[in-house]
Amino acid sequence: MRQVAIYDTTLRDGTQAEEIHLTLEDKLRIALKLDELGIHYIEGGWPGSNPTDKQFFKDIRSYELKNAKVAAFGSTRNAKLAPEKDPNLKALVDCKARVLTIFGKTWDLHATKALGVSLDENLAIIGDSLGFLRPRCAELFFDAEHFFDGFAANPEYALACLGRSFEAKADVLVLCDTNGGRLPHEIGTAVEAVRTALPKARLGIHCHNDCELAVANSLEAVRLGAEQVQGTINGYGERCGNANLCSIIPNLEAKLGIECIGPENLKKLTNTAHFVSETANLRPFLRQPFVGGSAFAHKGGIHVHAVLKDSRTYEHVEPELVGNKQRVLLSDLAGRSNIMFKAKQYGYDLDKEDPSVQDLLAELKNREARGYDYSVAEASYEILFFRTMGWSKRYFQLINFRVLDATGPDGEPFSEATVMLKVRGEVEHTASTGHGPVNALDMALRRALLPAYPSLAEMRLLDFKVRVMSGTSRDTGGTASFVRVLIESGDKNERWTTVGVSHNIIEASWQALVDSINYKLFKDDPQKWPAQNPKVKGKKKNS
Repeated sequence: MRQVAIYDTTLRDGTQAEEIHLTLEDKLRIALKLDELGIHYIEGGWPGSNPTDKQFFKDIRSYELKNAKVAAFGSTRNAKLAPEKDPNLKALVDCKARVLTIFGKTWDLHATKALGVSLDENLAIIGDSLGFLRPRCAELFFDAEHFFDGFAANPEYALACLGRSFEAKADVLVLCDTNGGRLPHEIGTAVEAVRTALPKARLGIHCHNDCELAVANSLEAVRLGAEQVQGTINGYGERCGNANLCSIIPNLEAKLGIECIGPENLKKLTNTAHFVSETANLRPFLRQPFVGGSAFAHKGGIHVHAVLKDSRTYEHVEPELVGNKQRVLLSDLAGRSNIMFKAKQYGYDLDKEDPSVQDLLAELKNREARGYDYSVAEASYEILFFRTMGWSKRYFQLINFRVLDATGPDGEPFSEATVMLKVRGEVEHTASTGHGPVNALDMALRRALLPAYPSLAEMRLLDFKVRVMSGTSRDTGGTASFVRVLIESGDKNERWTTVGVSHNIIEASWQALVDSINYKLFKDDPQKWPAQNPKVKGKKKNS
């Protein structure tokens, strides 16, 4: 089987995205995760550019990586300095990475305009820099910056730059679509020209995503013989990002039959993608292919009906192949198949003619007409499902709640919430201030419940979204419209989303908060129902 090496540049090129900043500890954690995934090369950063990257190369030597080699990145020498005098090249050698990658100009426009040197001088810079580094590292890669633009403008010169880097004994010549503006057939033409001109050279590919083609362009280069693919986890990178390794790797393994990290490591891909996004403090992209939460999610009733018979009807690969899972969403587009699928997940093997299925479907469509969205609030749907099935257990009972918004003596606004609940037969009356009404309600509600349910201390409110549901009001001005509130919560084990809908934003928030807390308590309940009861067919079970 043909093999391709994966070169990850998340820690260097990925951090050039405007929303991303990684601490030294973040970079070390991600590097260990990439090693666990089976990545071949991890580009740790540019030691000559900042103290964090310089320290990374010192600290990473304390870890024993099982799969990956750590690469350091830099540029060719300054045009006015000899290689041995260049501080950037010296920093590369001093960081003691055994793999070094440097980029050089291969577009004549950049040589003359950006560097301000002649074309011959630029060739000398490439050769001198690689020649200086060659005896000082185990592997040496040359990133041919702007190669495809350079090839389109002046193919003879772009190829001459590669020829000089090959003569200087670079192990891999990495062809870069730095501006991300080339189309797949243009990539193919250029790669074939390089293979003809330098048949013994090993080639790599490094694409940016400015035309949404970085993955396609990378796969085209591999198809034509590239042995190394550079990219980032989740496609992070400058401007529109880099080639997304979370799409490239499964396409290589599952579609093209080319080994890179192997089938067992491939199952870790979704977890790795989410780990990197969490470490970078970014929400995972739901609709990301292969690893996104919606990648194998089905909403339409016809789709679900077919998927239940054979998942190949609407899934191009098995989700487990990349560590993902199949999801069925609930909405006003749902049919009985959606209800039955979710019921089976909860321990019920319901018949499509079961009255409970009809009840749930009717209630679902009625609620969604008022603005509820269970496709993104599965925790609220799970609670609705069990109540329809006959679950009558209540962890607490609302007596009253009130929220007051005011301004303090310092001129800062604050909110105060008062809550009265009956918990295990006792009335709890608590109050709390907070940053806004939802935060105040959340604090007061948990203060009342914590003595009875200590596990709520683990729960955190992670996100809060409000949307005015236009079209649900008879008031032409929209001021009496329904408001939908989505609350995402989490604990040490999982994350979940709940929904509330009302004309009153506070009431909608209260509904979503109560659902969220009920979900947490239900999951933590050692005697929760119906987990300890046998599966039933077409019948409701009462607690």
